[in-house]
Amino acid sequence: MPVDVTKIGKKGTVVIPAPLRKKYGFNEGSQLIVEALPDGVFLRPVVTLPVEIYTPERKAEFILNNTITPEDYALAVKKVRNMGLDPETIPHKKPEDR
Repeated sequence: MPVDVTKIGKKGTVVIPAPLRKKYGFNEGSQLIVEALPDGVFLRPVVTLPVEIYTPERKAEFILNNTITPEDYALAVKKVRNMGLDPETIPHKKPEDR
């Protein structure tokens, strides 16, 4: 494996040679994990996953679909109505439909 030499700049910045940046997908602003190892420092990209923001309708769908008994369903319907939503407009299956 080829070896490149770089130096530490102001505020501890390190220039990663262009071929390595391209190979590993490091771009300006990329986040890296910096891990101290006995023989040096290991850099690797941070993996980030998008976060889904649930709408009130989607939350109501979860609430209604996670009921097991008719009693659970009745409580879920009440909770959805308290959210200001009509349970009949939310796509879901009633417990007796399962």
